[in-house]
Amino acid sequence: MIVSKSFFQRKNVVQIAKELLGKTIATEIYGQVTSGIIVETEAYSFRERGCHAYQNRMTERNRVMFEEGGVAYVYLCYGIHNLFNIVTNKSDKAEAVLIRSLQPVQGEDLMLERMRTTSLKRITSGPGKLTKALGIDRTHNGKDLMTSDLWIEEGIRVAKKDIVAVTRIGIDYAGEDAKLPWRFYLNDNAWVSKH
Repeated sequence: MIVSKSFFQRKNVVQIAKELLGKTIATEIYGQVTSGIIVETEAYSFRERGCHAYQNRMTERNRVMFEEGGVAYVYLCYGIHNLFNIVTNKSDKAEAVLIRSLQPVQGEDLMLERMRTTSLKRITSGPGKLTKALGIDRTHNGKDLMTSDLWIEEGIRVAKKDIVAVTRIGIDYAGEDAKLPWRFYLNDNAWVSKH
């Protein structure tokens, strides 16, 4: 069952980031489906310096973040990696959840082909890896997660005791906000990114 828009349009991006753990991301490209269980996320809010839309400042790059929750925000990082985020909250409240790692579920052979490897080991254990494995690129930026070839499904139930909360990665520029424990992952899951 596809996750409803109301799930993403709530005000608490941190809570949504936690509750996305265990849900499944799926893509269907040229009739081929790939999917994986979300095992690591990071929350971003216009209220803190780690966010692309800090202080609700709109740019050409972050414009999608100002739409209502339930659409994809895909941007290029370091000129190499497409990173997939899910926009949350109401329109004009720029918040999103970065999907950092997945545990493959369906279409592993196609994922291996896209990653140009023969080993499933850790092919979706980072935000740049998972987008490549699932075929997500900037053409998905702004797509509605209810009606497109990229969607979120209900997945496995995750117990609170299995969720680890730590600081986010790669945002030292955010000063004190870099210390917010807004990165969440499933404890002892082999697919969580290594840092």
